[in-house]
Amino acid sequence: MINKISASLEDALADIHDGATVMIGGFGNAGMPSELIDALIAQGARDLTIVNNNAGNGDTGLAALLKARRVRKIICSFPRQVDSWVFDGLYRAGEIELELTPQGNLAERIRAAGAGIGGFFSPTGYGTLLAQGKETREIDGKHYVFELPIHADYALIKALRADRWGNLVYRKTARNFGPIMAMAAKCTIAQVNDVVGLGELDPETIVTPGIFVQRVVTIGKQARQEGLEQRP
Repeated sequence: MINKISASLEDALADIHDGATVMIGGFGNAGMPSELIDALIAQGARDLTIVNNNAGNGDTGLAALLKARRVRKIICSFPRQVDSWVFDGLYRAGEIELELTPQGNLAERIRAAGAGIGGFFSPTGYGTLLAQGKETREIDGKHYVFELPIHADYALIKALRADRWGNLVYRKTARNFGPIMAMAAKCTIAQVNDVVGLGELDPETIVTPGIFVQRVVTIGKQARQEGLEQRP
């Protein structure tokens, strides 16, 4: 019987190793798997390469992972904003490496990994520092930069609900990078609000099929409330 439901956050993250590449869903705080991130901090893996749209907000979630000095490198499109002081401090001190990728290229590099594409040419970044060291080509009179796919050992994502096969549905914009990250990682771990019985999810609403999900953790209402109370 296929059952991808993990007994706990700790069980779901137990094998994440030092030096792993971990994709983390979310667009800012929207769709960020906060409980999985907190559990990853407690788990203790170090020297991680993190792939995310930005570089953390405030002192919680992804920013807390950076603050705990667990991240060696971050690949993102939007590292600096008004409340990204944790990343800013680490970067200025030379304690974290940044690979800056325009947002469209970031999404397509992740999608390319999941689709088995070896790379693609994009006009974004041509003639800038972002193109240094990369192959360029002129196609039909327009200049392009060759971008490689981004693969990951793990993807930590957030969905609204799942079934025991790992089929996922999302809540509105919380979906963001979740579906493509699930396809690009060797092991996808999803935190969800609820797990429903097989057949209860409308097939038309399933965005991420269970074939791309290895583990599901239920974060119930009580757990979410306790997490909010514990944060500053």
